[in-house]
Amino acid sequence: MTVIDIPGSKSVTARALFLAAAAEGTTTLLRPLVSDDTEGFAEGLRALGYAVRQEPGAWHIEGRPAGPGTADADVYCRDGATTARFLPTLAAAGHGTFRFDASAQMRRRPLGPLSTALRELGVDLRHGGKEGHHPLAVHAAGVKGGALTLDAGQSSQYLTALLMLGPLTAEGLDITVTDLVSEPYVEITLAMMRAFGAEVVREDRTYRVAPTGYRARTYGVEPDASTASYLFAAAALLPGREATVPGLGTGALQGDLAFVDVLRRMGAEVEVTADATTVRSTGTLRGLTVNMRDISDTMPTLAAIAPFADGPVRIEDVANTRVKECDRLDACAGNLRRLGVTVDTGPDWIEIHPGAPAGPAEIATHGDHRIVMSFAVTALRTPGITFDDPGCVKKTFPDFHRVFGAFARTP
Repeated sequence: MTVIDIPGSKSVTARALFLAAAAEGTTTLLRPLVSDDTEGFAEGLRALGYAVRQEPGAWHIEGRPAGPGTADADVYCRDGATTARFLPTLAAAGHGTFRFDASAQMRRRPLGPLSTALRELGVDLRHGGKEGHHPLAVHAAGVKGGALTLDAGQSSQYLTALLMLGPLTAEGLDITVTDLVSEPYVEITLAMMRAFGAEVVREDRTYRVAPTGYRARTYGVEPDASTASYLFAAAALLPGREATVPGLGTGALQGDLAFVDVLRRMGAEVEVTADATTVRSTGTLRGLTVNMRDISDTMPTLAAIAPFADGPVRIEDVANTRVKECDRLDACAGNLRRLGVTVDTGPDWIEIHPGAPAGPAEIATHGDHRIVMSFAVTALRTPGITFDDPGCVKKTFPDFHRVFGAFARTP
């Protein structure tokens, strides 16, 4: 059995940092992810006047329920979508003028539905360039609350940011959602909010959040299920191999663990216990059609092993992957074609035909960590694959190449 320790979840770490900053008291986060995204989030909190102390294996955050500890700040969000969407929302609950900017990559990613929702709640929010994108300025004077309607069909992070804001408002929030992608990520948000003392209920498409505030606590961050997908896919791809990830079991918060169900449908052996998940190769991968709307971050992982299946692999309902760090659907299609694989695409789908990829070839990463990590799996059975920007994995898994290489070399 090959046991692999996966870094903490990016999604859980980012939410925990927001909740800890908003809570009454000092929160300790155990095993948080240490990466460019989460370091950028912590740096942003410090710029806003929150006290964040980092030590190996634990981060300590002194909460400020009244909002940022400064009345004027400039925050650089780097490439982090959670930083760029969550921190302006957190700042809106305080008092002062807070300016936010981000990398060129993050500036291209949409923010409009969240900006519109905050303005509907009375927040004075102004974009400094293209409407609905960074940079932006928040002239904060607290948030009264109320009812609003939100389209979260591009990103569930819009809904998550507003849900986490709810307990900090004077009167609470009622959020009615017209469309929603990646719903399991919202379930992470709700579970974590409740763990920090919030009261939130869902009634059909409406989320009702009470103005309870948050209470500090010690919170353990589970391993990142999206990151684990690359090791699980590798285990399914390589005959005679298996991979076990401790800390991801039946009680895991992250919906992306459902990727192992896709591998099971393709023929891999999957065992999920209370404390761990194991994937074993059976030597066969079957083609399939799968809707990945709820686990779209793992779409590139599946695309990367699809050519080795015995039939076509069709991935549907993944339009939102076009507005991630790059257009992931086109990036996967382009790189697979570069490897000689036949691929068809549409607005929200990709179909990959069987046929062993041919090397050597350089993968165009588009600066996207998930493209690198996914095609590292393809490289296990395709000699000569290289990457034009292998270092962009620092966004979520700085040690990826060492850990993945060690797994690949293990008999």
